[in-house]
Amino acid sequence: MASIISYLFIALSLLAFSANAQLSFGFYAKSCPRLESIVRAGMTKAVNKEKRMGASILRLFFHDCFVNGCDGSILLDDTPTFKGEKNAFPNRNSARGFEVIDDIKTQVEAACNATVSCADILALATRDGVVLLGGPNWAVRLGRKDSRTASESGANNNLPGPASDLSTLISMFTAQGFTAREMTTLSGAHTIGMAQCQFFRTRIYNETNIDPAFATQRQANCPFNGGDSNLAPLDSTNTVFDNKYYVDLTNRRGLFHSDQQLFNGGSQDALVRTYSRNPIIFKSDFVNAMIKMGNLAPASGTITEIRKNCRVVN
Repeated sequence: MASIISYLFIALSLLAFSANAQLSFGFYAKSCPRLESIVRAGMTKAVNKEKRMGASILRLFFHDCFVNGCDGSILLDDTPTFKGEKNAFPNRNSARGFEVIDDIKTQVEAACNATVSCADILALATRDGVVLLGGPNWAVRLGRKDSRTASESGANNNLPGPASDLSTLISMFTAQGFTAREMTTLSGAHTIGMAQCQFFRTRIYNETNIDPAFATQRQANCPFNGGDSNLAPLDSTNTVFDNKYYVDLTNRRGLFHSDQQLFNGGSQDALVRTYSRNPIIFKSDFVNAMIKMGNLAPASGTITEIRKNCRVVN
């Protein structure tokens, strides 16, 4: 009888963590009231040390949410028997900021043990990184759970790359429930951060829809051969969250092929012009799109948990 009761308890416990519950404001108001201040302090420290980190954490969140929902799966390390998302092609040697989330998680665990998911910490850290670089603020709904697995194939197949054409961008965002407008809005995340030469070399040497002076400028630090990891800013004010990304696109100064596809005689040209002229509209749309992205959840029935260490399952 005792074993049956134990089995039922375990089964019910697993069901309780089978998928993210409805997200809500103030989810940790009683269980971890200092959570948001701890995360903000951690991100302030990280961004003060390196402004690029705000963009790196934002990218982690995007790459997490587009693979089986916002479940912290990108944070899992590979093991001898498990191959996760960190070394998938879109993330290998480019996804960064894991140690920042680790540091924040350590502080959160000290304040409220085994209470807050890594997925929620990443969501809050992303918002704070944007705000610290001058971007818009928004209230983050919380209550996510952490996955017990990750998907290398999902990362390889679900994340649009820097060489994507407009049709590919639209279809890949549509697959996640986003409109073409929201795709163009979320691409505005490239208003902050840096990119490696290997991801834009083809554009600056071979493409014609590019400002010649801009191409020459970027070629100075991205040789035709070698220098794959050399960095260039994603827009002309890459440590400030503003609308300059869209201004640059209208001047044919998009760094990635995928960036310039948003302003290349196609369906998104008018929206890019709007954002280039009106930063208030862009930031308002960006907040709404980020909230929608943060609502992407693991499939129903997925077994989840609150990880004690964001890099490994409990």
